Parts: sequence; C-alpha cells; structure tokens
Amino acid sequence: MKNILKKIVVKIITIEAKLVLKKYKPKIVAVTGSVGKTSTKDAIYTALSPFFFVRKSAKSFNSDIGIPLTILGLPNAWNDHKLWFKNMYDAFWLVVSKSKYPEWLVLEIGADHPGEIEEVMKWIHPDISVITRIGNVPVHVEFYKSVAEVIKEKSYLARGLKPEGTLILNADDSDVMGFKEFTSAKVSTFGIKEKSDIKASFIQPIYKNEKVNGVSFKIDVLGSSIPVTLENIYGNQFVYPVLASFAVVHALGLSPLKAVESFDSYEYPRGRMNIISGINDSVIIDDTYNASPVAMEEGFNAVKGLNCVGKKIAIVGDMLELGKLSQDEHHRLGILAGEIFEMIGLVGIRAKEMKGALQEIGFEEKNIFVFENSVDAGETMKEKISKGDIVYVKGSQGMRLERVVERIMSDPKQKEKLLVRQEKEWVSR
Repeated sequence: MKNILKKIVVKIITIEAKLVLKKYKPKIVAVTGSVGKTSTKDAIYTALSPFFFVRKSAKSFNSDIGIPLTILGLPNAWNDHKLWFKNMYDAFWLVVSKSKYPEWLVLEIGADHPGEIEEVMKWIHPDISVITRIGNVPVHVEFYKSVAEVIKEKSYLARGLKPEGTLILNADDSDVMGFKEFTSAKVSTFGIKEKSDIKASFIQPIYKNEKVNGVSFKIDVLGSSIPVTLENIYGNQFVYPVLASFAVVHALGLSPLKAVESFDSYEYPRGRMNIISGINDSVIIDDTYNASPVAMEEGFNAVKGLNCVGKKIAIVGDMLELGKLSQDEHHRLGILAGEIFEMIGLVGIRAKEMKGALQEIGFEEKNIFVFENSVDAGETMKEKISKGDIVYVKGSQGMRLERVVERIMSDPKQKEKLLVRQEKEWVSR
C-alpha cells in the first residue's frame, strides 16, 4: 500500500512541477556524477546567489521525489500523509496563482537504478549541465550491468541539455570528458590535474595551532589567478565543487571576484570532509555522508598530505552497493589505508575484508579493531584517541558512521549543527 501511495504522490507532484516549470520558465543548472554532486550543487548556489534569486535542492534531494519537491519549493513530508496532502495543495496554488519564483534552479540529479536520469531528462532540459566525477567503481554500480551502464546513465544529463546551453565537465575524469560527443552545446571544463578552462593551483592545507583548519588554493581563469580560502573543511573534494561553480560563473559572464566573496558565507554540506574538534584535543575529518571507492581513496590521500603531531587514525565502514566488485575494492583500499594510517577501526561485514589486506602488508595487529556497528566503534575508538591525532571517518550511508563522530567529538551537544542525518526521521532508525 505504501508503495502504491508513493507512486501516486510522485506522479502528482511531478505533474505539478512540470506545470510550474512551464509557467515560470526558470533557468536550470543540473548537476550529476558519482562523487561530489551535493557539494557542487551547494557551491554553484553560493556562487550564483549574489547575482540572482536562486533555489537549490535541499540536502541531497536528487530523486524522483526530491527533484519535484525542489522545483515546487516544498519539504519532504516523510511518512506524514497530512503534510503530503498539504504539499500537493500548496503546489496547486503555485500553479494557478501568481508567485515570486526563482530565476535559477540548481538541481542535483541522482540515479540509484537504470533509467532514472533518462526519465528525468524527458521533462527537465537544463541550461547548464555539470558533471562532476564518475571513477572506476561508481556508487550504486551493484544495480547496473556494468560500469559502462552507469556512465551511460550519467550521460543523459549531457544529452538532455538545451542546444544553446553549456556543458561543464571535470577534465580530470576521462569518462566524463567523453560526454562532449552527446551535445552540440558549448563545452567548458574544470580540473586540477589536466589542462582545463578553469583550473586550481597551489592547493595547500591551512593550519591553526598545528591543526588542519581548512584549505587554500588559486583559481586560474582567463589569465587571472583568484585566491580562495575555505575554513573548516579540507581536501580536493571541495576544490572541485568551487571550480565547477566558477565554470558556471564564467559561462554566464559574471564577475568572478564578486562570486569568490560569496564563499565567505559558504554553508558546507555536512558529512563531507568537515573538520570537527575531537576529544582529547584531536581533529576529526568527518566524511560520513556516503562512500564509494573513488571517494574513499580521495579521502585517504587527503589525510596522507597532512602534517600531524599525533597519529593518523581511520574509522571506516562498509562501502555498499558495489556488487561483485565489493571484495576487491575493500581489499584494495585496505592496503592503501595501511600505508597512510597508524590505527584503523573497521565497521561492518564488508569492511572486515580490509583486515586481511592489512595483515598482508604487515600492519600491526594491535592497531586493527573490528566492529559490528558504528555505536560500538565509537565507544571503543574514543579510548584510543590522543592529543594531536587526526581521525578520518567514512562509510556508506547505511553504516551510519555519524554515530561514531558523535561519540568522539569534543562537544556532542553540537551534533545537530555539525553532523549529517540528525533529523528525527533518521535518528529514530
């Protein structure tokens, strides 16, 4: 019954969203990829806000429910039937009455299963499509026949772009760059490693009292170099989104200097390389929103480049939805973790595969800890953390590793402000 009701609600709000787009005709930036969608969506919203009335997808609203809700400007009603009826009623009045509506929508477009982006692109035709990164083993690959099928699914964001629009691609991902062939629109690129239109250089960590406190870099565009400083987050995981946002600014002919000022008030998405004060004067890098092999590898390598007066600790959980690639990827990342960290906590059945990899490379057995769940991991690992340690925490959404961070952060009362999945619907699960 619930599934039937959900299908009916999705059908109704999708029809209403289509009518709203037809009536108000907003410009659309659509964002997809297997890594960094939400951070990129938020960065683009931040960069465009000084110039336009902009609305973005809330949190990670990128599904068949989340996309129409964003277009309609309505909240997720979860299991509240009355609120769903109110949503549909409010959407009806948005269609039939006159209302002030955003000039630009920044929509995150996700796909857990085949055909989802293709279906969305039948009624959403972006003015700008941004594709972040896919990687060799994308998240949700378990539900596709192959990695090639995931790449094809993501390509529909390029195929659905308006001919007079702009396709913005991550130049550091060869699969993403291949999407140029699916559109006649203008193409712009951003990146760190490869030649691109918008490029980052001089990427460096910022330290405060010997602790990592953020990241600084320069954005090179049209022969100019613009300095950017981001506090309380770290890693290329945030450099790429800012680059993508400047590619959008550049495509629209807006002032990059005005755009960079907007990042002074950038609201970072939670659970994505956030720097949080930890117990015993340690530093936590909270990367607990979700996990895929490419994202976990990025996180490991980000920590590798940091100065640390204590020890480097990783607490990692299962990477879900990898299908037949799961064992090999957990094993591979276990070896990489052993080369970077001095103490490692493993949470979940799949993460246990990393223990064998660590043993293979001679990692000290006394510094490997295996847990069934995130609560046990947090309670045990908080006793292992000392002054000056850097603790990197990451796992798939279903592993709920934000519960680890809650137990090792210096002020757990800040959890609702700092951690991901703190809504009552999540906390009760």
